[in-house]
Amino acid sequence: MHYDCLIIDDEQVLADNTCEYFNMFDVKTKAVYNSSDALAFYGENDASLILLDINLGDGSGFDLCKNLRQNVSSPILFISARNTDDDKIIALNIGGDDYIEKPYSLGVLLAKVKVVLRRFGSMEEKETSDIFEDGALSIDKKNKTVSLSGEAKKLTSMEFALLLYLVENPNRLITKAELFDNVWKDKFTSDGTLNVHIRKLREAIESDPKNPSRIVTVWKEGYKYVTGAGK
Repeated sequence: MHYDCLIIDDEQVLADNTCEYFNMFDVKTKAVYNSSDALAFYGENDASLILLDINLGDGSGFDLCKNLRQNVSSPILFISARNTDDDKIIALNIGGDDYIEKPYSLGVLLAKVKVVLRRFGSMEEKETSDIFEDGALSIDKKNKTVSLSGEAKKLTSMEFALLLYLVENPNRLITKAELFDNVWKDKFTSDGTLNVHIRKLREAIESDPKNPSRIVTVWKEGYKYVTGAGK
């Protein structure tokens, strides 16, 4: 069965309340409370988006995220009362797409979830079978796959969305605000979140990530995707 959202949180009352609230607003949602049940869920179901807590009764949400990322490309939004920068950096580095601190407003969380669902839904409607190619870089927009010199590169949904926006707006300054508005659809996304995603993209598509030629930084302004730079 397909769900819009899977909540994985050992705070059962909060998870159930969030699940009930989302379903009231036609976001089909399922709640599970530990890593084992989350993995069992994917044996028979799938979800367009995952809300994942860090502290789970039978393990760590970080470990579960790494496990899920082996086969699941859906956006993963961490939800946690832990608010250190280290936790946020780890979450983004292991495949998370965003980090939401508890306690959260159900209304605000629902709005954020709907934005993410709409974003990836609209991408599927607009995408064609066209293949974007720039030297050794190849992007299949329909199947959401990326390869460099024939080697497949594994990206999260958010990383793919960010890369697609960059390559579809080549050779011009793209400000951080523009990326927040058009990729995250969220004016309050942090610079740190963007920086982590840019670094991971560079690791995937640059021959020398420490000296990037495709995705270049425009100091204090944003980024530019330079065509032909990887030839």
